[in-house]
Amino acid sequence: MEKNIDILREKIDEIDTEIVKLFVERMKTVEKIGLLKKKNNVKINQQNRESDVINRLSKLVPSEYIPALEKIYASIFETSKQHQSTTSNQIQDSAYSKLHSSDLLQETSIVEKSNNSHETKKNPQKKFALIGRNISYSFSKEIHANFADYDYEIINLEPDELNDFFEKRTFGGCNVTIPYKRNVASLCSELSEQAKAIGAVNTVVQREDGSLFGDNTDYYGFLHMAKKANVDFKDKKVLIFGNGATSSTICAAVKDCGGKITVVSRKGKTTYSDLYLHKDAQILINATPVGTFPETENQIASIDQFENAEAVLDVVYTPLVSRFVQQGIEKGLKASGGLPMLVGQAKKAAELFAGKTISKEDEEKVFHKILRQKQNLILIGMPGAGKSSLGKAAAKLLNRPFIDIDLEIEQREHLSIPEIFTKYGESYFRAKESEVIAELAKTSGAVIATGGGAVMNNRNRLNLRQNGFCVLITRNHELLPLDGRPVSKEKGIKKLEKERLPVYKEFSDAEISNNGSFEDALNLLLESFK
Repeated sequence: MEKNIDILREKIDEIDTEIVKLFVERMKTVEKIGLLKKKNNVKINQQNRESDVINRLSKLVPSEYIPALEKIYASIFETSKQHQSTTSNQIQDSAYSKLHSSDLLQETSIVEKSNNSHETKKNPQKKFALIGRNISYSFSKEIHANFADYDYEIINLEPDELNDFFEKRTFGGCNVTIPYKRNVASLCSELSEQAKAIGAVNTVVQREDGSLFGDNTDYYGFLHMAKKANVDFKDKKVLIFGNGATSSTICAAVKDCGGKITVVSRKGKTTYSDLYLHKDAQILINATPVGTFPETENQIASIDQFENAEAVLDVVYTPLVSRFVQQGIEKGLKASGGLPMLVGQAKKAAELFAGKTISKEDEEKVFHKILRQKQNLILIGMPGAGKSSLGKAAAKLLNRPFIDIDLEIEQREHLSIPEIFTKYGESYFRAKESEVIAELAKTSGAVIATGGGAVMNNRNRLNLRQNGFCVLITRNHELLPLDGRPVSKEKGIKKLEKERLPVYKEFSDAEISNNGSFEDALNLLLESFK
């Protein structure tokens, strides 16, 4: 046994040696980037870069390793930034001072003022964060980067690290998410009236004297989401799923708006087995994480059982449109996912952090920008309509990953589409297609070209819709090729289009023609996604 352990330890030693070599190579590259940033007047901290790296790397490891990966890279990022700062400060380029803009000079004076203050250790230069557990998926960093100019990090904390984080005071303020909203309330010197009444805090500001002020900006964010969806709570029976801190905030907001509340939870007064008693509920709200990435096909409850349902709201924002919300939309109900709430609460938090007022117009601009950034651009249409070629070109111009569902299937099966049809039949292909879509549609910010028959399957439509903006690409019959397209050959293009076109049109958010030049079609596609 000891011999086996020794062998494994030797293997670990070999791996560690390679890791150290790669680390040295990484730090040398970091140093080069730092010098270029200094020369070109670029800030050391890049708001979106770290979360993008974590999101990309998280897809490469088993889910149980993601928390460890996040901690390791948080340390690597911090070390890299410190090294870049140290290295770049050693540059003695006489032309360097000429590169400073007036804004950067102003920023430098603010930092110097902060460094000369006796409160520097307690309230460092405008450094803010989101704290929570397993939160690498959060959009908060990108949202705050659009509201104000301050450093904002995503920090994963274990429960035993929470008190130490607040004792060190290494921040100017922070947002708080699951599972710490109630814990943090007890760590604040003072609470806003809303936070005090709700018993939960999602925004903490460190004052000049080092004391902590706690607020609940989720309250505003939730009401913003409801207003954006035209949902009025007055005298309505409202069913709220979940009894956590977010549920408490929503209960307070709905009560203040005149709603009649029933909270449903696993062990509370009203449980999920009691739903049959509340068929008359008019507004349904999911305040739980059910349906969140990666378990995006889960749904808190079927809306079918609520005969009087008028509206559906879900705090989940990954995916952008949960199964719960999708069912509400299909039934013609007022509905919204959690992104408006996320942006709304961030706006209020940013006002506290930056000490300024942010307009409704700017709030809406940030919402639309983040929505488009996180949406997948989904291309649907007949076989041969140009989905793959247009998608690849659009992805390059938009600087997004490109996913071709048919190509992905071919690579996994090591067979071409016609070969799969010949060897296994269409049913086998469709099952593989659904499997691939279920996996890849969970991503965000990509361009995805689908096969011609993909959206004829309801599960595929649901999975594509969760993060997707869908564009139908049309093309005249005589321009649609048959080679390599077994279904088109078998059924004929006209018959196939007659079957599929109504589904295409119902599913799409926009429609463009690809009957002219490639450039014209590409421009139309990009214009539709602005």
